[in-house]
Amino acid sequence: MTADLTRITLPLEGVIERRLLISYRLDPTIARALLPTGLRPQLVDGSAVAGICMIRLGHVRPGWMPRRIGWRFENAAHRIAVEWDEADGPHAGVFIPERHSASWIPVVVGGRLFPGVHHHARFQARDTPEQIHVRLTTRNTTVAADVRVTEDWSSSLFPTLDDASEFFRHGDVGWSPTRSGHTLEGLQLRAFDWRVTAGMPLRIESSYFDALPGGSAALDNVLIMRDIPIQWTKPDSVLSTRSRTITGVPALPDGRAR
Repeated sequence: MTADLTRITLPLEGVIERRLLISYRLDPTIARALLPTGLRPQLVDGSAVAGICMIRLGHVRPGWMPRRIGWRFENAAHRIAVEWDEADGPHAGVFIPERHSASWIPVVVGGRLFPGVHHHARFQARDTPEQIHVRLTTRNTTVAADVRVTEDWSSSLFPTLDDASEFFRHGDVGWSPTRSGHTLEGLQLRAFDWRVTAGMPLRIESSYFDALPGGSAALDNVLIMRDIPIQWTKPDSVLSTRSRTITGVPALPDGRAR
């Protein structure tokens, strides 16, 4: 039943109205503890790459629906860059332990009509051409980002803005736990006009990354994307893995471990 409905709803189409890709340099030992079996951290200069995607989407709809009927909402996803092996060699993408949305539509249908379980969150967002402010709050999670558009690039992971852009452009498959929590489901993001600019982090707070063991997660860089037409499809990957209980990392306030 779910598979049939997925064929009806995918591909999904929309527009990235604004996207912040906030990246951290993460200790690879911590990263491995956060990943399910079958995935390993994708390393850059000996470190794992993790972060938060804070995105405002517009005109979101199944591909067969007219653009004027699409939805608009704020979403966020915590991410870890990963690799996995297939018959033709290693592949790259991201593991998404948790997604949040300001809209109840993806909360209700995510993981049912299309891959990607979402949790509801409150968002506050304020955008100007020069500066972006986004804040996410739930009972367990807080993210606050103040970012200024800049031409100056600064990163210990990626020597140039183009290096960072290519890294994230190729990591276009996202794996996340199903509603059962025992298997993974994937979505592939196809951007029809991939463009990024640099962001200067004026203030970044993350209850998740700030709570990791001291010094294991360090804010590295921010990328900004705006006005990008996109499409989500099921990935061609044949990855099949069972999630495992994740231990050895800080518990959330209600006692759940990530």
